[in-house]
Amino acid sequence: MKALAARRHDRRAPIVLLLLALLLTGGLYAVLAPTSADAAPAAVSTDDVKAGEKLFQANCATCHGPSAAGTQSAPSLIGVGAAAVDFQVGTGRMPMQMNGPQAPAKPVQFDDEQITQLAAYVASLGAGPAIPTADQVDPAKGDAANGMALFRTNCAMCHNAVGAGGALSRGKFAPNLWETTPTHLYEAMLTGPQSMPVFGDTNLDSEEKRDIIAFIDQQGEATPGGLDLGSLGPVSEGLWAWVVGMGLLIGAAVWIGAKSS
Repeated sequence: MKALAARRHDRRAPIVLLLLALLLTGGLYAVLAPTSADAAPAAVSTDDVKAGEKLFQANCATCHGPSAAGTQSAPSLIGVGAAAVDFQVGTGRMPMQMNGPQAPAKPVQFDDEQITQLAAYVASLGAGPAIPTADQVDPAKGDAANGMALFRTNCAMCHNAVGAGGALSRGKFAPNLWETTPTHLYEAMLTGPQSMPVFGDTNLDSEEKRDIIAFIDQQGEATPGGLDLGSLGPVSEGLWAWVVGMGLLIGAAVWIGAKSS
């Protein structure tokens, strides 16, 4: 009994118990944590995958490697999912024209069928976020008021309060969102391209993403407050006040001085 009691009070016992508790917590989280429906690859045909592989080898393998495992020039694409490919290729950011701080949007170089095939091939390499459905990105089904609050909490510090875009550090920038399609907006939130963070379902669920899309969909169409000055906020407003306001005051002072003399 004394030997058993001594083992129970061994100084290493708390460490062992802590490790067991961590293993149990991790196992329970892996089993019980909610999974994102977007992470399941969509069903695609074998022909699409084969055609996508040919397109990849001809247009993407130089940078991403023949097996898409990445090189010193570009990251691995295994596990990025179809949504990342649809966004990057569908907005013209890929293939890149030249190396730079980030890949800017440009005219798309592939048609819709080819983009679908490329996405199908990359999705076949490993599970990743799938392309959202039409229902998930429909602005008419979103709550623009809630989307405004979510956007200004999570996105406005880079994209401006109304999505007009803005400058970042080291030559990077957050683009204007007004011309971005709802599907690409959803995919950007889902995959986190360039300097953008990933907003998974634990950060913003599918309904909240749709609310943000509904808010962005209403921007850039009308300016109920009058001249929008580029929708760049206090910078353009302050410049207008200094140039026009101070200019008028100086002009008035000169006019009064001339009349007095």
